[in-house]
Amino acid sequence: MIKTRTGQVIVTNENQNRLLKKLYGNVFGRILLKALTAPAVSRAVGLFMDSGASKALIKPFIKRSGIDTSEYVMYDFSSYNDFFTRTIKPGKRPVDREPSHLISPCDSKLTVHKIGRNSIFRIKGSRYRVSDLLQNEFLAKRYCGGYCMIFRLEVDDYHRYCYIDDGIKTDNTYIAGELHTVNPVALERYNIYKRNCREYTVLHTVNFGDVVQVEVGAMMVGRIVNNHGEGGMSRGMEKGRFEFGGSTIVLLFGKDTVRPDEDILRNSAGNTETVVRYGEKIGVKA
Repeated sequence: MIKTRTGQVIVTNENQNRLLKKLYGNVFGRILLKALTAPAVSRAVGLFMDSGASKALIKPFIKRSGIDTSEYVMYDFSSYNDFFTRTIKPGKRPVDREPSHLISPCDSKLTVHKIGRNSIFRIKGSRYRVSDLLQNEFLAKRYCGGYCMIFRLEVDDYHRYCYIDDGIKTDNTYIAGELHTVNPVALERYNIYKRNCREYTVLHTVNFGDVVQVEVGAMMVGRIVNNHGEGGMSRGMEKGRFEFGGSTIVLLFGKDTVRPDEDILRNSAGNTETVVRYGEKIGVKA
């Protein structure tokens, strides 16, 4: 289930959900997925989405997804990926500048989970270890007792993301893997955050301590495009973008560093995602 910040229940991408249930729900579908989620296939699809021929997909996608194009800078896009990574119009995603406020790095559907004593957390009934996500046991242990925030982007979301605070960041660490959809349907059979390609960095923030941000690639998304290596960062500054497909961002916070907003905690406890926007307040400094 998905809710807005006002408590309205919404339903999204039902046709996509039905297709995914068929693919992940039987042996023949999973054989097909083995081929579809191979990095080589994702790269081939990415090349097509960068080509002029892919422009034909733009108008049908806008109509099918009901995208409000008035929010975006629209022009004669050179490819589907050019459209997919479109920029938002100035003022359409105002960034909360209050230092003590934690902001969302992106437009997405958010769930929040407490990281247990053994650095294990649950998403839709599946178990995950932070060390599996990062492939770094030492780093993972630092976040025991903190929060794991999962921001799931769907294909019709704005696919650029920003820094949540001022500070400095480490270089980006890339982890290769198979590319599976981040739709919750897939969680029933695959530990996707362990299998997917992903990239993470440690953000040394002014207000929330050391935060790990992980970008997770999804089915047909081989490219996570981060704009910066090691260096400075500022709240609301664009960090990067995902190219074609739905994707996920994971933020890991240390113990006693943040307090998520009550509606988000309440929804997450009921296995409900909360719709959040790039730059909006989702919590406070603890």
